[in-house]
Amino acid sequence: MPDTHTAYTDTERLVRLLDAAETMPDAVALRARGYQLLRPDPGTTMVDVGCGTGRAAAELARRGARSIGVDLDPAMLAVARSRYPGLDIRAADAADLPLDDGQAHGYRADKVYHVLPDPAAALTEARRVLAPGGRIVLVGQDWDTMVIDSDLPDLTRRIVHARADTVPHPRIARAYRNLLLDNGFRDVEFEVHTTVFTDAAVRPLLAGHADAARRAGAISAEQAEAWVTEQSQRAGGGRLMLAIPMFLAAATR
Repeated sequence: MPDTHTAYTDTERLVRLLDAAETMPDAVALRARGYQLLRPDPGTTMVDVGCGTGRAAAELARRGARSIGVDLDPAMLAVARSRYPGLDIRAADAADLPLDDGQAHGYRADKVYHVLPDPAAALTEARRVLAPGGRIVLVGQDWDTMVIDSDLPDLTRRIVHARADTVPHPRIARAYRNLLLDNGFRDVEFEVHTTVFTDAAVRPLLAGHADAARRAGAISAEQAEAWVTEQSQRAGGGRLMLAIPMFLAAATR
């Protein structure tokens, strides 16, 4: 029988992490830039694929759009529905959206394509549900380009790449532009927005990367401990530096 208490606390922890990340000024600005490119005019239908807790879908609705949030995670769907009871939140796969052909005027997927089983199928589905002239915005990080300041550069490189290798499609964000072009989208725009972290609050994220690299066999337990200790010392002295480039691509159907 599953441990429902553990599952509940894990969901709570994930939601807290998402809330903290999504309310950072850089994240707010990146979403705003995406909305600008998406053009959610009043009355248009916008679909947010991988909507999570529903924040972006709600923000699009506040801009006057008919907003539809889609996700497969029952826990995230429950949170989104409880936070935004009037919002159209649906359980669906990115490759099988509950929309008619050409029903949407805008399609958004933020930090989603790197975990999809078949990103190409999702993009084909995006093209199906978008009306001619509809807009698509894809946002995500390239997991191989995380920049971390460290006096252990070789070990840092191994940790970053080992963590990237645990992601189904770690480098898909760098390919967004070509994926859109290959699928017949036009007016493709491609941008990078880098978020810099110097706060000790990201130490658990770094420790998680080191643990993932250790579990993958890329580094030893002793190396993981040494690296986390160094990052903790940097955090304690106000010298931590983590930079994550976020890639944004927008195009017209």
